[in-house]
Amino acid sequence: MDLSSPIICIFLHSLVFVSLFHSNNSLETKNPFVNQTFQSVDELHKLKDTIATRLKQLNKPAVKTIQSPDGDIIDCVLTHEQPAFDHPLLKGQKPMDPPEIPKGNNQMGNFSENFQLWSLSGESCPDGTIPIRRITERDILKTKSDSRFGRKFPITDIHKHQHAIRYVQGGEFYGAQATMNVWTPHLENQNGFSLAQMWILSGSFEKDLNSIEVGWQVSRALYGDLRTRFFTFWTADAYGNTGCYNLKCPGFVQTNKAIALGAAISPISTYNGKQFEISLSVWKDVKTGHWWLRFGDKILGYWPSSLFTNLKGVATMIEWGGEIVNLHYPEASTTQMGSGHFPDEGLQKAAYFSRIQVLDSKSHWNQPKDLQNYADSPNCYSVTTGGDVPDWGSYFYYGGPGKNKNCP
Repeated sequence: MDLSSPIICIFLHSLVFVSLFHSNNSLETKNPFVNQTFQSVDELHKLKDTIATRLKQLNKPAVKTIQSPDGDIIDCVLTHEQPAFDHPLLKGQKPMDPPEIPKGNNQMGNFSENFQLWSLSGESCPDGTIPIRRITERDILKTKSDSRFGRKFPITDIHKHQHAIRYVQGGEFYGAQATMNVWTPHLENQNGFSLAQMWILSGSFEKDLNSIEVGWQVSRALYGDLRTRFFTFWTADAYGNTGCYNLKCPGFVQTNKAIALGAAISPISTYNGKQFEISLSVWKDVKTGHWWLRFGDKILGYWPSSLFTNLKGVATMIEWGGEIVNLHYPEASTTQMGSGHFPDEGLQKAAYFSRIQVLDSKSHWNQPKDLQNYADSPNCYSVTTGGDVPDWGSYFYYGGPGKNKNCP
C-alpha cells in the first residue's frame, strides 16, 4: 500500500499516541512497574535501581540547569554528549555545521527565539551546549512499556483519530514549510491530545513509512500538563521500532542552544485578539542527505540521512493541519482542534496555516500545486480556504469544537 490517497494518509496517522492514551484508571492500576505485589524490600530496591539506570541513560550530564516557571527542568548538555550520539549509526560523530538555507521564494519571517517559558527569565544555555527538557521518574512510570518510552504505538481503531488537513502528493519534495498560529485547545480527558503539525512523508504504510513531523501539541499524557508545546517526531518504519518525540531517543541532532524541544510555548493566540505564530521549515540538504529543521530564521538541527530508508531520497507527500484523538468514538468528543472554532470564523478566531510552500530539486521554495483538503468529520472539525490576506500566500483555516448540535 503506498501513499496514494487521503484515506491511506489518514489511516497511517492513526498510529499515534498509544501508550500515552490508555484508560483513565490510576497509575497504580495501569503501569506494569507498579501493578505488582513486591515480595521483598529487595524487589522494590531493584525497581528503583532500574528506573534510576534508565533515567541516567536518558538524562545527560548538565553543564547548567535552568528551572522553568512551568515546572520543567532544562539541562544544558554539551552538544557532543546529546542523546543522538547514542545511536549506533551516529556514535563517535559530532554535530555538523548548518548548511546554506534554501533560496528562492522564501517567505519565512524573523521570529523571536524567546517564545518558550523557560527562556523568558533571561536564563540561557552556554555556547557549546543545547537545552534538553529533563525526563523524570514520573515520566517513566507513566509509560506502559519502558522500551516504547517517547514513541508512538499502533492502535486498532482508526476512527478515534480526527483530522482536518491540506495535503499534496505524487511529486518529489525536498522540503516543506509553513507559518501557523498557536492555541491551547481544550482536551476532553487527560489521555487525549490535540495538535497542529506538518508531515513530511515517504514510503508505504504497511512496513516502511518514513515520517518527519513538527508543530505544536497539547498532551497531558506526554508532558504532564495542559500547556502548548513545540515538538518534533520521526519514524523510519511506520511507527514500529524506530523514532520518538523530541530528544527522548537517539536520532535528531540539535545544534541550537536557544530552543528546547518539548518545552512550553508562550505567548498563545487569543480569540478575537492578538495572534501568536510559529514558522517552521524542514528541508533536505542534498550534499549530505540530512533533513534540517528551522524555526523562523534559527536553524535547530537535523535528522541524519542514515536514520531513514525512503527519506534517504525525497518526500512523496506533504501534509499540514490538525489532529485530535477521541477515545470514546463513535460518540463525538469535546476535545477542540486549533482554536476550538470552525474555519469559517476566519482571522483572529480560527486556527490557520499560512505561507505554505514546498522545496523543489533546485532548492527553490514554491507554492504547492494541486493542494487538496481532507476532514474525517467535517461537522466536528473542518478545513477551508478562501478570501485574501495580504502576504499570506497559500493558506487555509482549520479546526473546530468537536461535539456540537451537528456533531452528536
